[in-house]
Order: sequence, then C-alpha cells, then structure tokens
Amino acid sequence: MRTVADILHKKSPVFNQIDADAKVIQGLQLMNSVNLSYLVVMKEDHFQGIFSERDYSRNVILKGLHSDTTHIKEVMSTSLPFVSSTDTVEHCMQLLNSHKTRYLVVFDDEVFRGVITINDVLREALASKELVFDEAVIKATTELQDKVF
Repeated sequence: MRTVADILHKKSPVFNQIDADAKVIQGLQLMNSVNLSYLVVMKEDHFQGIFSERDYSRNVILKGLHSDTTHIKEVMSTSLPFVSSTDTVEHCMQLLNSHKTRYLVVFDDEVFRGVITINDVLREALASKELVFDEAVIKATTELQDKVF
C-alpha cells in the first residue's frame, strides 16, 4: 500500500508559507507567484492553518471584507483533518471524502511535515492503483463494473 510518505517524497518541500499576521492581499499575491491555490499559514514556525482561494471567496469576498485590511488569520481554515506519514493513500481518500475538504495536514510526532491535497491523492491513485487500493476492493469494483456494463 502507498503511504503519505510516498506522496511527500515526490513533492517539493513546503515553500508556499505565509505568516498568520500577513494581509490577505499579500497571500493572494504569493499564491499567484507560486501558482498554487493554497498557502500554509505559520506563526513562529508553528502550523496555524491553510489559506486557500476558497477561503478568499467565502470569507473575504462574500462577507464584504477587504483584502488590504483583513489578516490571513481572520479568514484561514483551521479545522483540517490530520494524517501521519504512515497513513495509506486509501485512508487519505476516505478522509478527504468524509470531511469534504481538499487538504490534509501531515504531522509526525507533533512536527508539521506538509500538506497533502486532493490532487496529490488522485495522482497517486491513478499512477499506482494496484498499490493504493486493497486487491479485494479492486476485485469487487471490477466485478461490479462488469455487471453494470
């Protein structure tokens, strides 16, 4: 079974970080410059949350706030599911689905390791579906597919 560690190994080290006290406009500029849809929010080397395009649209625009006066910490997401490096990709898929989120935060022994996105999980699943899913799940899905088609 593929694990979170396998995904993290393929990703670049976390470089898309912003301080929780930064203004939203700074976050938007940084997201644009790194061409990502989220930023890892840190405060003195401690993980605080995620600031994403979705946070911007829902917590800034729709609430009538201003990007140049609102701080990241006021609008970021903090209720995110956590995983560890040893968790399986299949477990990540279940968490993403059950929590209706696009991001999982990776911690090992209370040390922040990175973020796994729904895209990371999908890429891993497609690249190595026989290693991601239990053989019994693949067999059951294949049998169901044969009955449907």
